[in-house]
Order: sequence, then C-alpha cells, then structure tokens
Amino acid sequence: MPRKSLLLFLLVGIIWGTPYFFIEIALEHFDTTSLVFARVFLGAVILLPIAMAKGMLTATLKAWPAVVAFAGLEMIGPWFLIPEAQKDISSSLASLLVTTVPFIAAFFVGLLGDKSAWHPLTVLGLVVGLAGVIALVGIDAFSGVTPLAPILMMLGAALGYAVAPIVVNRMPQEVPTLGVIAVSLAIVSIVYAPFAAVSLPQNIAAGPSWQAWVALLVLGAVCSALAFVLFFALIRQIGPARASLITYVNLAVAAVLGVVFLAEPITIGIVVGFPLVVAGSYLASRQRQALVRKGRRIPKGEEIPETL
Repeated sequence: MPRKSLLLFLLVGIIWGTPYFFIEIALEHFDTTSLVFARVFLGAVILLPIAMAKGMLTATLKAWPAVVAFAGLEMIGPWFLIPEAQKDISSSLASLLVTTVPFIAAFFVGLLGDKSAWHPLTVLGLVVGLAGVIALVGIDAFSGVTPLAPILMMLGAALGYAVAPIVVNRMPQEVPTLGVIAVSLAIVSIVYAPFAAVSLPQNIAAGPSWQAWVALLVLGAVCSALAFVLFFALIRQIGPARASLITYVNLAVAAVLGVVFLAEPITIGIVVGFPLVVAGSYLASRQRQALVRKGRRIPKGEEIPETL
C-alpha cells in the first residue's frame, strides 16, 4: 500500500474507532434520534457551506439517486441501529460486530460481477468469517450474556457499511467527494429533524454534562465531517473492499477505549469469535485475479498476484 494510502488508512481507522466510545458517553444524556441529528447537523453545517462556495452542489445533485442511497446505507440506518444496540451491548462488542464489513463487502462485490471474489481463498474467508459471527452470536447471545436483538442491529449496520462504499466507488469521477458528504449529511439531518424536534428539547432540559456535549461535538465534527472526507479519498485510492479493512483498526481502538475507560468485559464469545472474524475478513478482502481469464483457466503453477 502506498505511503499516502497507508496514512489515510490508519488515520480513518483511528478516528472511526472512537465513535463507539463517544456514543456511550452521549447516550447517558441524549436519546438515539437526538444524538444522530446533532451529529449529522453539525457535520452538515461544517461541510455544506464549503461545498456551496466551491460550486459542488450542481454536480452532486446530478447523481442524487446514488447520493440518497449512500446517505441511507451509511448513515440513516447504521447511525440509528448502532446507538440503539449500544444500550444493551458494550462498545467493544459493537465494534467487533462491525468487523464483519469486509467479508460482507467481498460477497457483494462478487455478486456484482467481480469473478476474483469467488477465488477459493476468498470463499474460504467468507465461510470462516461467517463462522466467527455464528460463534460470537451463539456463545454470548444464547448463553444469556448478550441479548440477540442488539447483535442483529449491529449486523444490519454492518450490512449498510459494506454496501455504501460500493455505491461511492461506482459514482462518476466528476461527482465531488465533498459535495456527496455534505449533501448526505444534510439529507440525514432532514430525515431526523422531526424526531429530534420532540426529543432534543427534553434532553437539553435534563441538563447534559459537558462530557456529553463534547461527545456530540467530536461525533459531528471529527467522526462525521472530517472522517468521511478522508474515507472517500481512501476509497478512490485503494477501492471499497480494501478500504473496509479499517474496521480492524476501529476494533483495536474501540476495544482499548471500552476496556480501559468504560470497564467493559471481554466475553468468551469475543475471545472465540474475534479471531475467526478477523481471519475470514482478511482472506475475503485480499485482491486476487480471477481463476478464469479470457475463457481459459490459469495453468497450475502460474502465479496469481496478491496485494494488500
């Protein structure tokens, strides 16, 4: 991976490892709809004027179906499901479940016609990763340690996170990145505004702590506005499948913050399922050439280049 891409990869990975921690803090004083609205509204306030000043809105709105799809898959659904799930599960478990994104993305890339996605090692990665999820859900949920519903919510969020970058990658090159992010945040703000209009005044009247306000500020300005700009740049450089591997960095950051600062437990399900999910996602997300090229099978012994 080129040095610039690696820097972007690590930076986005670290930034997006923190939302789970800040969501836990914000949920102590804000409900889910208020939290999501405050996050996206702040991001839109920061980025929309910049996009307008640069004349990006016209080109962005021409691709409005893709922009709406991205907003729904990346924000409207997942950003509601994750805080709701974190009411019942730890931030470290939430981040672990999101590490299913790479092998979900690899599966959909294969369905969209990338024959290299059906390479035997890629398929093995899909199977191993799925086994990890099953182990995680089975051990923790059915042993009574973790409710099943929030786990399903997190897997639904992971599905949205897996498909959204594919939508981005298929947008025409002339569609400006900043415009897509700004308009998406504005769309989500409009969707959540009616719900926040009811709940937000009640949350404010309860007197949120300064920590909760800081959490909202970081979620909106850093984890939304800044992180998306960097993530889009990463997708353009290395593609959606490999870009999704930032979830491993996310997990490391979220786990450390959760265990050290929130005193969250490390369950048996995490210990068993985590290695399988990571191994499966790694195998499923590696770039490989298709085994069939121009109607002929690659001869045995011919090298198949693999790069990260």
